[in-house]
Amino acid sequence: MTSALSARPREAAGATAAGHTDAALPLSCSQLRVNLGGRTVLDDISLDIEAGSVTVLLGPNGAGKTTLVKSLLGVLPLASGIVEARGERAYVPQRSEMEWDFPATAHDVVMLGLIRKLSRWRSPGKEHYKAVAHALSKVRMDAMKDRPIGEMSGGQRQRVMIARALVLEPAVLLLDEPFTGLDMPSQELLSDLFVSLAREGCAVVMSTHDLTHALHVADRVVLLNRRVIADAPPRELRDPAPWRETFRVSEHSPLLTHVASAVDAESKDH
Repeated sequence: MTSALSARPREAAGATAAGHTDAALPLSCSQLRVNLGGRTVLDDISLDIEAGSVTVLLGPNGAGKTTLVKSLLGVLPLASGIVEARGERAYVPQRSEMEWDFPATAHDVVMLGLIRKLSRWRSPGKEHYKAVAHALSKVRMDAMKDRPIGEMSGGQRQRVMIARALVLEPAVLLLDEPFTGLDMPSQELLSDLFVSLAREGCAVVMSTHDLTHALHVADRVVLLNRRVIADAPPRELRDPAPWRETFRVSEHSPLLTHVASAVDAESKDH
């Protein structure tokens, strides 16, 4: 498989979690268990999320990817286990969860990301406008800051939502299915953005169904199906067994052929 994406030097990313002390980790969870609707959705999940890395959660529908992202964010109750966060966490939900017909510009939407930092009686100051402009610039949307969100394409809206998260200057950026429904240029732009954020020291955690982009941008892939099946850099995931267990497919599944090709291509690039 030949990737249209720009190559990423793996040495620019952080070291493996095993090489860090807990103090260096912006986010971690231990023996996480989550029950929803009377059933266990996640069981015995332990992860160390390191600064300066891109961690990708892969698994089938119903595997618990969104639940894990929201658990790491701290918005879901835990049946057991612990989540430890050091620094600001910011979240970008699936685009289908958002209302896009409200009368707000890109600038307005990003400013909403700072609402927790603004007192009830205080108007935004120069530092807040500067932060919004910087966040929009990061996602290449500064030229469209005055355009209504309802008039934007899917890719443009997604970039605005990422800017709303980045305006908080988070230590950890959590994204749920950021590539879904986007055209290839938008996916490539976001891939480059996530790599850039990691190089700047942010810990990027995303769930996705997009194997091609996942294996390209990831420093680490977590194969998830209610529990962690595998947790390793992409180049170490050539063995089809964990992929079969995660996605519950046969040994003849085209998925395995695609994964093998993608892993080999990324290993040659790096």
